[in-house]
Amino acid sequence: MALDPDMKTLLDQMAAAKLQSFHQMTPEAAREQMKRHISAADPVPIGRVEDRIITGPNGEIPIRIYTPDGNGPFGALVYFHGGGWVVGNIEMTDQPCRMITKAAGCVTVSVDYRLAPEHKFPAGPEDCYAATKWVSDNAATLGCDRSRIAVGGTSAGANLAAAVALMARDRGAPKIAYQLLVYPATRRELDTPSHKQFATDGYYILSRADMEWFWGHYLARDADAANPYACPERAKSLAGLPPALVITAEFDPLRDEGETYAARLREEGVATVLKRYDGVTHGFFGMPSVVEKSRVAIAEASAALRGAIGS
Repeated sequence: MALDPDMKTLLDQMAAAKLQSFHQMTPEAAREQMKRHISAADPVPIGRVEDRIITGPNGEIPIRIYTPDGNGPFGALVYFHGGGWVVGNIEMTDQPCRMITKAAGCVTVSVDYRLAPEHKFPAGPEDCYAATKWVSDNAATLGCDRSRIAVGGTSAGANLAAAVALMARDRGAPKIAYQLLVYPATRRELDTPSHKQFATDGYYILSRADMEWFWGHYLARDADAANPYACPERAKSLAGLPPALVITAEFDPLRDEGETYAARLREEGVATVLKRYDGVTHGFFGMPSVVEKSRVAIAEASAALRGAIGS
């Protein structure tokens, strides 16, 4: 299909600005470029927003807690930002988290996990697991029901959400009720048709060359690619995982691996809904101020969360 008009306008603006592709930069330069282009949209008003620091396995983990209006107990979504495990922070997901909190009627806890290459795998998933367990352990004080906890994220954050769901199943706690996986990275092998289609062209925001750069910074050794907490596709079994909504984008190198993971979840008995958004690229979910399909996808994700973890 053709590019969505909102998406094309944004991509043309980015091309005119001559932004560098991720793989052309150092991690530090990539972080600075992303910070300069975080959307400055007016924040969606919700009940309360609080920044806190919790204790993780190897130090402090910053989190941001979004609480809706009304009386709990609420369901909870533990949310992990994207950015290839190398860039990104909780600021870049502020608007989607506010929108989800309001529309789904859940508490959203956004996690600022440690980034690579300073903190390679398994630092990220261990931080995310620790934050999820903290939400479960402190559900009452957060105004949440610990039996209604979901995990979710975009891109690398969706990879981390899938990993946390696997870790919680394998470790016996905490109970995870739902997964929201938005264009998840599930495998290091970049050989799918969509990876070949978007191999080097930086116009579509993310390319296979960028993913090679991200994976190269994230994994400490080649053997880590066989670990399902790094590459969820490598799990021997997906049985017993919580139900999932998997969202993919048409113009995205990660499209096919996300859709393959959704198909495997279904095959192994996990109730899974797959939705591909045509005409948009990787990252569209985080663009509600400029891309209409982002707002549609956030509304769909929020409705799914309300159905899964709502009161």
